[in-house]
Amino acid sequence: MENARFFGEGLTYLNPSDLKGKLIAIEGTDGVGRSTHIEMLQEWLEVQGYGVVTTGWTRSNLMSKTIEVAKKGNILDRWSFSLLYATDFADRLEHQVIPALRAGFIVLSDRYVYTAFARDLVRSGDPAWIRNVFGFALVPDLVCYLRMDVDTLALRVIESKGMNYWESGMDLRLSGDLFDSFKKYQSLLIEEFDKMAEEFHFEVVDARKSPEEIQNALRSKIQPVLKNGQTMKA
Repeated sequence: MENARFFGEGLTYLNPSDLKGKLIAIEGTDGVGRSTHIEMLQEWLEVQGYGVVTTGWTRSNLMSKTIEVAKKGNILDRWSFSLLYATDFADRLEHQVIPALRAGFIVLSDRYVYTAFARDLVRSGDPAWIRNVFGFALVPDLVCYLRMDVDTLALRVIESKGMNYWESGMDLRLSGDLFDSFKKYQSLLIEEFDKMAEEFHFEVVDARKSPEEIQNALRSKIQPVLKNGQTMKA
């Protein structure tokens, strides 16, 4: 990560050249299979001898329970929603991501700041505020975007975990019907992810394919990043 940059002003105490590991983000809308593929990638990398750390949305020790309780009430406004997730991200960056990168580990991130960018823009229509909030974040070495059309996504979510209030964007009052609201909200998110894929040069992977094909595609994107610089092997 010698050429790492920040999204904004960054962290004044941190010299990116001190970070010897690789930061790889797996992005995409709800239900596309990010967590499953990160588990498979971790195993694949560890078999090769790499040190791997995984992190993901709402997994910080500081904020995870707070966000869980707040979301259960279904009363978060747009500002609170965004700032709670930003605090969660900041805590994980400080205590998980940066120490791991400094030690030379590969960090696999289940979602990254792009999820916050998409969600906040859909809710507000103004990208400047949320991007400024996350100005301290490191730019990843690689972003893989698991892309799926909304019709396929809706069917997959119904067949697996089902739809919930927040993943359906019910707070936006797009529709009184959960299924209809889910499709409208996720369509808006997909549109924003597609725009960011061009802006931030995501590696796009077709998430409609079989798990084996998706995993092979992800590995083919990651392998060149590992060869470009030194990473820690156990």
